[in-house]
Amino acid sequence: MSDLDPLGPWEAVDMYLEHRRDELAERTLSSHFYRLKQFCEWCDEEEIDNINDVNGRTLHRYKVYRRDEQGVAPTTLKGDFDTLRMFIGVCEALDAVEQGLKSKMLVPSVTGAEGVREQTLETNRAEEVLGHLERYEYASRTHAMLQLVWHVGMRTGGLRTIDLDDCDLEGEAPGIAIRHRPETDTPLKNQEAGERDVNVSEEVAAVLRDYIDVNRNEVVDEYGREPLFTSSHGRVSRACVQDWFYRSTRPCVIGNPCPKGRDPNECEAMEPNLATLCPDSVAPHAVRSGSITYQRRQGVPPEIVSDRVNASEDVIEKHYDMRTHRDRMQQRRQHLEGL
Repeated sequence: MSDLDPLGPWEAVDMYLEHRRDELAERTLSSHFYRLKQFCEWCDEEEIDNINDVNGRTLHRYKVYRRDEQGVAPTTLKGDFDTLRMFIGVCEALDAVEQGLKSKMLVPSVTGAEGVREQTLETNRAEEVLGHLERYEYASRTHAMLQLVWHVGMRTGGLRTIDLDDCDLEGEAPGIAIRHRPETDTPLKNQEAGERDVNVSEEVAAVLRDYIDVNRNEVVDEYGREPLFTSSHGRVSRACVQDWFYRSTRPCVIGNPCPKGRDPNECEAMEPNLATLCPDSVAPHAVRSGSITYQRRQGVPPEIVSDRVNASEDVIEKHYDMRTHRDRMQQRRQHLEGL
């Protein structure tokens, strides 16, 4: 330990994030900070004020704390330790922890269904939500966003990066360009590899045209760009997109009874900014997941879905394609008939 340079955990995290700033998207950096922040807070509780004192047994105690005392899910714990392992590697390079600690770390493994994201917006619910929006909030910002995410299966980051100039909504082949622009605060998860042009149906194009003509706030963002989806101040934030999706997918909002038997007049999830407390409302990633499943059920080839939603076929199969075994059997039967 005498050859190590003293370094506080929080300072070590700052140095790690600065080291990786040029290679990671801003949202990924934020995720890494959040995970490492929890580790630093645990170090504070354990009175570990020098990262030199962290060893294999320290990390094991932290793993047990997260798993048993905080009850985090296996996938969350694995994500924590994947990031922590990269952090320890940088600490090694800074002579702040013993050499070889990274290679000795026991990262939790995830097997079977534990590693699969199961929340998804089923097709019938998506149709109900979109039908409600079309009838009562036609061409509103929420209607246009949810319609586009369901139709394309795009991520929130892709939704936010779209400018008016990226939209070609006229003619026989309407479409939208999705571009990576990190220098003006609209990065894509897969950076340049996530860039693509996606076609949209005439129905979706019509909703977007009407939203632009009637309900879009005519503002520019701080970089002088004209976002497709705006607030009164500029480009919509990720947090706002999340909130609007949670709000619009609450069952009682679209006229369905509460699956939990709650009275909407007394339910806290009906309060402003508390729609996430509704156990049956969903985030944008669940709409994306439902869209991917719907596209596969409709027989769209996996390679086409992969290009359209910017995810590998393996990732789609494991994390997003929620078809049942029977769905898959029936689809295979359709392709095999006549052979």
